[in-house]
Amino acid sequence: MSDFGGMEDLLQDFLVEAGDLLSGVDNKLVDLERAPNDKGLLNDIFRGFHTIKGGAGFLNATELVTLCHLTENLFDKLRNGELEVTPEVMDVILSSTGAVRDMFGYLEQGVQPPAAAGSLIESLRLAIAGGLSVEPAAAPVRVAQPAPAPAAVTAPAAPMAAAPSADGLDWNALFETVTGSKPATPTVTAPVPVTIEAPPPVVMHQSDEALAHKTPDQIIKAAVGRRVTDKPGASGPIGRRDSEKTRDNSIRVDTSRLDQVLNLSGEIGLTKNRLNALRSDILNGRNDTETLHALDLAVSQLDLLVSDLQNAVMKTRMQPIGRLFQKYPRIARDLARNLGKDVELVLAGEETEIDKTMIEDLSDPIIHLIRNAVDHGVEDIQERLANGKPEKSVVRLEARQEGDHIVILVADDGRGMNAERLRAKAVEKGLITDEEANTMDERQSFNLVFLPGFSMASQISDVSGRGVGMDVVRTNIQKLNGSIDIRSSLGKGTTFVISLPLTLAILPVLLVRLGEQPFAVPLSMVREILPIEPAEVQEVGGRATMVVRGEVLPIMPLTTLLGWEPVQTPEYGVLMQSAEQSFILAIDSFAGREDAVIKSLDDFRPKGVAGVTTLSNGQIVLILDMKELLGALGDTRGGVSRRELLAKLEVPALAA
Repeated sequence: MSDFGGMEDLLQDFLVEAGDLLSGVDNKLVDLERAPNDKGLLNDIFRGFHTIKGGAGFLNATELVTLCHLTENLFDKLRNGELEVTPEVMDVILSSTGAVRDMFGYLEQGVQPPAAAGSLIESLRLAIAGGLSVEPAAAPVRVAQPAPAPAAVTAPAAPMAAAPSADGLDWNALFETVTGSKPATPTVTAPVPVTIEAPPPVVMHQSDEALAHKTPDQIIKAAVGRRVTDKPGASGPIGRRDSEKTRDNSIRVDTSRLDQVLNLSGEIGLTKNRLNALRSDILNGRNDTETLHALDLAVSQLDLLVSDLQNAVMKTRMQPIGRLFQKYPRIARDLARNLGKDVELVLAGEETEIDKTMIEDLSDPIIHLIRNAVDHGVEDIQERLANGKPEKSVVRLEARQEGDHIVILVADDGRGMNAERLRAKAVEKGLITDEEANTMDERQSFNLVFLPGFSMASQISDVSGRGVGMDVVRTNIQKLNGSIDIRSSLGKGTTFVISLPLTLAILPVLLVRLGEQPFAVPLSMVREILPIEPAEVQEVGGRATMVVRGEVLPIMPLTTLLGWEPVQTPEYGVLMQSAEQSFILAIDSFAGREDAVIKSLDDFRPKGVAGVTTLSNGQIVLILDMKELLGALGDTRGGVSRRELLAKLEVPALAA
């Protein structure tokens, strides 16, 4: 049961706004570490935390308010010049923002968050008092204290200050420094001396050494509020129950875009009224040239308005990718310090817009790529200096729109990739044969890193080495109808290039035919259409092939991929290219290009079918998932064959 009865809407609004604010604060903190005297940054950070505290107060999240208030006090002292921004102070602040994000996880589960760790609270108070030190915290000491015994007579105990610890640590003085008040003199029954453990030492700061003992998952939790694993879809929010990630179905839309939708709806309503009037005129016998011309104009206007409305509605789904990018600078900073490296993450193209449904699915792949760049891509400081490179390495995360696609780049200036070593490691692990390795070019060699089980790490670490992260990256990108490619130069760096469609709701497709039955294939994979001349078909290794501009390409009949019996010899071939291979898809004929509005078939979708669309004549067409078809020929999912699916969709061409 939720602790926020009647305030669920307010809670969700708070989590969305506060989550963005906190990510912005983390970004500014990373910038502040590089420019500690920037008062403007400090003021922005202070305002962000103050807004989070105010929202938490409305929700009666007392412990969150307490933590924000203490951190806000520390920011106030920093911006007023009473304290300096030091690495020790910065580590305490970042520990606080991580704890705030933890508390957001509890709020997402509908429960009030518990108090922050006592060591963090004491560290914040000590930082506010200016008492942070780079020296290691004192070891636990044993002190003699009075303890109550079951006696009726009471007597005052001697103050703790009268007996300092063996190493001279005055706990009363420390208590007064941290809390601002003196400890109360207890009244107990007849005291009996016993030996007990003193309170654990105050954690004065999260030093580099402490950060080095954190796992990458702990670092990412502090930055994004959930765990990231090597299993697709296994991420989850931090909270009372570390359950599977709940997708945020809400979206924020600029009011100007909603105004555009409203205006277009009004125009369509007027055009509809005009069409109804013309319909009445025609039914009443008016079929003169003027009336027919007016009908033609009204239909053309309606067609234009509907297209504009469709585009306007699609734009309401678009969100700036900067909302995704803003969580990564802190991850890169903490991972680099965890590994003893100096790395700066540079962001570009944050204003580029992308479909809202893609943003969450892109989060984990980009985190994996940044982890890979920091761990494998960039060298240690000593190695960079020996190679004549600057001590600080740069990882660049960039987004831009190219035509009807979004391109995301993750680039580093590190050691680059050695194609020969990659092939040798793949052969050593038994992932490819010597013969296959000898036929691979540089691009194919780079793509070996996407194979399940492939890793160049000599030993498994907390950051990498299991050979699953990059496989997960490619799998998740392909689920978004996208592709990923690698460009690398030995000694200069590596760039991962992710290409994604602007939206998942509309997919440009090529309509192909087997007999009279049309199918749709993604246009992004299509390179050209070729006639298949029997004289040009050659058999290589038991497989039909064709030579296209000097390249030998396999011919894959669509009937074979679908598990159908061929009725006639294919006359055309569609040259298709994926990240893994190029091939010729053999078909009977083709019917042109369409912008397909995808309808999902999650209830009974067989493997190899991405969804369905409806043509202008009302015919239902399957949209094929070529990657799945190539991976499992003739396989089905959920016990439903493709013929059964087409029968359910009442496609008459396959009733026989």
